[in-house]
Amino acid sequence: MSVLRFDPYGDPFRQMDRLTSQLLSGTRTPMGMPMDVWQADDGFHVLLDLPGVDLSSVDIGTERHVLTITAERRPEYQQGQNVLVAERPQGSFTRQLQLGDTVDSENVQARYADGVLHLTLPITQAAQPRRIQVQIGGGSERQIEVEAEPAESASASGESTQSDS
Repeated sequence: MSVLRFDPYGDPFRQMDRLTSQLLSGTRTPMGMPMDVWQADDGFHVLLDLPGVDLSSVDIGTERHVLTITAERRPEYQQGQNVLVAERPQGSFTRQLQLGDTVDSENVQARYADGVLHLTLPITQAAQPRRIQVQIGGGSERQIEVEAEPAESASASGESTQSDS
């Protein structure tokens, strides 16, 4: 017997596929890790519910802008025991998140407490908001300087910064 959570915005065909697969295989299909994601000043935060999961089974890795979280929940009962009710999801769980260029994947932090995995994904320095100062030169010319660009790069490329009026 499965109990499905009512989700008015969920995909009904996905739930039907899960139920059909459970009925045909005779085994329980593990459900995904529920998660919350939000952006704050220090980066992105991801919370994943993993109650009853042993920390040693949690694996987090990044490859080609994809963050992969894998965990496993093992049953407490042994094979061959008379199980009367088994409603808690068991097995291996995997969740993948596509990371943009703004995420600093080298400095991802993870904490696990009270069955919740909290990931902090910092924003790269280049993607941090910054203020650009606009300066007005003399006469009718206007010069715009960007603080992040070194002055030597423009002169090294042979470009002229003065106009021929």
